[in-house]
Amino acid sequence: MRGMSTLRPTPYQRYLPWRPWIESGFWIAMTVFNAVANSYTVVRDIRKNDLPFATWEPVVWEWSSGLAWLALVWPIVWFSRRFPIHWDNWRRQLPWHLLASVVVSLAHVAGMVALRSLAYASQGQPYDFGDWPRELFYEYVKDVRSYASAVVLISLYRLLLRRLQGEASLLAEPDEGPPVEPVERPERFLVRKLGREFLVAAGDIEWLQASGNYVNLRVRGHDYPLRSTIAGIEARLDPKLFARVHRSYMVNLGQVASIEPLDAGEARLHLRDGTVVPCSRRYRQELRGRIDGSDGA
Repeated sequence: MRGMSTLRPTPYQRYLPWRPWIESGFWIAMTVFNAVANSYTVVRDIRKNDLPFATWEPVVWEWSSGLAWLALVWPIVWFSRRFPIHWDNWRRQLPWHLLASVVVSLAHVAGMVALRSLAYASQGQPYDFGDWPRELFYEYVKDVRSYASAVVLISLYRLLLRRLQGEASLLAEPDEGPPVEPVERPERFLVRKLGREFLVAAGDIEWLQASGNYVNLRVRGHDYPLRSTIAGIEARLDPKLFARVHRSYMVNLGQVASIEPLDAGEARLHLRDGTVVPCSRRYRQELRGRIDGSDGA
């Protein structure tokens, strides 16, 4: 713990407490800006062309659409994390996102029409969406572009965070000659951070956590995402040093300070850096035996 206190927080770590506020604030600000700007533009067009609409109607149109989109941001964020798009998988993921764009468009229209109906009812008027098949197609043409823009923006933001945080990768075989160390069971990982590259010893990894298509490697107070599944990296780490303790966690056995039993056979693992990691019933007995065995050695 004394060693942990001497670590200076990185820009990424300083950003983390503000991250929920900045992310939420960005989408709220985007919604307000678009609704205000679009309302102003449409109201001017209505007055310029002397169209038979009250001033409040385009305001309702734009705000209802914006609020419906705002409610869909978090489902889109979750879905884009569940089905991330990269250069090597976009053909496989594209059908899922096309399907999602249809669902999002239908949800957007349903929410938008519901809000407009309430607003019109408050003015003692009915709201007519128009010819549903034609209007749904018209809305989808707009919505699919908005959906794609949101996914691209979210993906670029996540890429920026990974670059700021540092991203790990497995050492590959050289183009010529034998590898310096075994590739099947790597002794070191390559980390890229802010344009620099350095090597991290596998034994320095304190614990690992699955996160979507990535596994975060915890090394001396820093997290480095690695493109892998937890099962995939488990097969390549030395079983004498690392143990699977949960469907989403692995730990360095040398970092386990104590095991706290819980109900139903589960446990909490207290690590030497102060981190608490869950241990499921499936792995608890095997872990205890391995730690006792290593202590006895």
